[in-house]
Amino acid sequence: MRVRTLITQRLYFGVDALHLRAATGRVVARVVGLPPERARVSARNLCQDFGFDALRGQALIDDLLAEGLLEAPDELQADYRLTERFLEFAAARVVEPLPRERAKQLLLQACALAAQVNAEWSNNPLEVEAIAPFGSYMTRDTRLAELSIGIVVRPRAAQRRARWGRMKAKSEGGREIRVAFRKLSSFIYVRMVNETQLLPRPFAIAFHADSPVMLLSA
Repeated sequence: MRVRTLITQRLYFGVDALHLRAATGRVVARVVGLPPERARVSARNLCQDFGFDALRGQALIDDLLAEGLLEAPDELQADYRLTERFLEFAAARVVEPLPRERAKQLLLQACALAAQVNAEWSNNPLEVEAIAPFGSYMTRDTRLAELSIGIVVRPRAAQRRARWGRMKAKSEGGREIRVAFRKLSSFIYVRMVNETQLLPRPFAIAFHADSPVMLLSA
């Protein structure tokens, strides 16, 4: 399950971050120990756990259904099923937002790490072709929930591979790269792909292995 980050000073489904995490946590507590197919709650309990009246509660339920946090009742079940996405919000961390200037510094560190990986990690069969921020970094927001970076990897050229020692498997090499970038900051969310076209749009290329120039998005 993905570790979701919520930030203060922002509303989610019309609810502030701390209220949302607490309320979803109360809902999840009702189904602890039940198998996923039986993890269902009634509209009445949802309203109660969020502290909403029936009218506002139904509007919230409609939003949660639209965003994939709930699955609607069917002919066999009268209650709503909690999805994995709902559980992510219940277990989310709530933090102060990441200032854009700090995000830029982290992006610079990520680019420097990419250059280090390519120059020094000769036992890794992969190298970083490009680093590209996407998501909230590509908006005009001055405070971000996270720094989402795409890492485009490619096979390491033969002349940059170690002549001695064990060469890692590709899966191990990919995992090593992913862990290293995540260690830069808990705000960093990594998306690793093998083609630039697979990155979520819009994105901006901040580092490319074949270019000596780093062009960072404002």
